[in-house]
Amino acid sequence: MRDLDEDGSLDNPGNILYYVPTRTGQKDNYNLSLGFSATISQPLDRELQDQCKEAAAANITLMQQASANKRLDFEIARLKNCGELMKAGIYFHPQSQYAKICADVIVTNPGGVIPQHRHSIPTTPVSTKAEDLGGPIGG
Repeated sequence: MRDLDEDGSLDNPGNILYYVPTRTGQKDNYNLSLGFSATISQPLDRELQDQCKEAAAANITLMQQASANKRLDFEIARLKNCGELMKAGIYFHPQSQYAKICADVIVTNPGGVIPQHRHSIPTTPVSTKAEDLGGPIGG
């Protein structure tokens, strides 16, 4: 017990006192591997593959039609709402970023009168003679 003082305490506390060799079996290892793989497959039943392609095409067509229907519903609702608001005299300021929402909506009959509805008023030549005005009324 050479590491202890006369009073029994350690001489150099915290220092390494000794080494013990231990065999771990670890070695340096270097490895290089190269390789490739290829697979060739051929379906045994082409009918199922064709049916799958047809089903996928039908599903895509169905989704496109559903999307077109939703777009049409949106545009009709926009047209209706914009038209009703324009008839009521409500619209966005022309410089507003939202004015373009209803910019392509045209209201033709806002007051209930057909725009092409016109009456012609016959014109008679103007005369300065009193006899051209006709006889007295009631007489």
